[in-house]
Amino acid sequence: MTREITNWRSLGGYTGFAGRKVKDGLLFRCGQLYNLTSYQKEQVQNKYQIKRVFDFRGEEERKQFPDYLWSGLDYVVIDVLKDAQVNQASVDEIVSGNNQAEEDMLTTYEELALQKSAQNGYHQFLMALIYDPVPTAIHCFAGKDRTGVAAALILKSLGVSDDQIFADYLKTIEARKQENQEILDYLRDQLTSSQLKDVAVALTVQKSYLERYFSAIKQNYGDFDNYLIKGLDLPSDFKSKMRQIYLVQN
Repeated sequence: MTREITNWRSLGGYTGFAGRKVKDGLLFRCGQLYNLTSYQKEQVQNKYQIKRVFDFRGEEERKQFPDYLWSGLDYVVIDVLKDAQVNQASVDEIVSGNNQAEEDMLTTYEELALQKSAQNGYHQFLMALIYDPVPTAIHCFAGKDRTGVAAALILKSLGVSDDQIFADYLKTIEARKQENQEILDYLRDQLTSSQLKDVAVALTVQKSYLERYFSAIKQNYGDFDNYLIKGLDLPSDFKSKMRQIYLVQN
């Protein structure tokens, strides 16, 4: 049986500004592109014709689990949590944590909103989307936190409702179910039951995580539009450019 790339999905099809749909075939999200099968390589390279990959992982993650790369691909590394004080976005960090995985995840989402490495990284990422719109895949380790925020930034900029944004975010729970179980089975003999519980919490997503992200934006910037301009240093016409490129014209 053929197995899809973990947590792979298109951001196309959601209803955005003025009832216009997000275009299919341009924006995809997933987990790391490591150790792909020949089928998965064919999918990402030929079926979806991905021309650019944004990798939001840190240096150690990239060394340990290098992406599959191919000729002609624009591979862009942006370590959005480089400045983070608490980083619960990789397995190594989770395992070495302090038995408060849920609280650490919430802190990680605040950092994804407020840390300079995150703001600069998402600025670079979003500017590329408006100045060079090609079929693009975005990922981190699990494709849930750093990638989940990136996807939420795209969808909210396109006028997609919060209900749809959270629905897309929470699809990760089912999409990572098999992979997460395999990770837990692998770690079972190496960790205490308390550590395993933390890993299980941190391998999935909760609505409260993304809520904390938007709450940090509201508390520090007032609203999302102000965050785009003052927090992410994006041009004032950023949203209109995004909508022009990525929404189907009525």
